[in-house]
Amino acid sequence: MTLKERVTEDMKAAMRAKDAARLSAVRLLLAAMKQKEVDERVELTDADVLGIIDKMVKQRRESIAQYEKAARADLAAVEKFEIEVLSAYLPQQMGEAQLAQAIAAAVAESGASGVKDMGKVMALLRPRLAGRADMGKVSGLVKAKLGA
Repeated sequence: MTLKERVTEDMKAAMRAKDAARLSAVRLLLAAMKQKEVDERVELTDADVLGIIDKMVKQRRESIAQYEKAARADLAAVEKFEIEVLSAYLPQQMGEAQLAQAIAAAVAESGASGVKDMGKVMALLRPRLAGRADMGKVSGLVKAKLGA
């Protein structure tokens, strides 16, 4: 079963269970997936869906920060719930050791010698780590490794 099919099945299950909050979050994901398919005229792969989920989780984290700054705990709680629902579709996050190993392999593969080669390394890592690691954190680790 593809990730897209799994999301559709989860939407149906949420409808049957009359779980309005979960249904809303899953429908937001389906809408984002459909939008990308229509915009780019492509059939989404699991990697594409993971990229969409990653982006949506990042947006919600930013929203939470803004809501908490504005003392709107009610809206922050909704965003946190949506992150919880979306995160269920993401693969297991990589540990620090696995992440370091993946970065070292990409640096060796790309032949990067300094920070100027960071783009090459990130281009290799992005598809490999999609949904499995926070790319902002990965970027910082790559920069530290190449700068050292």
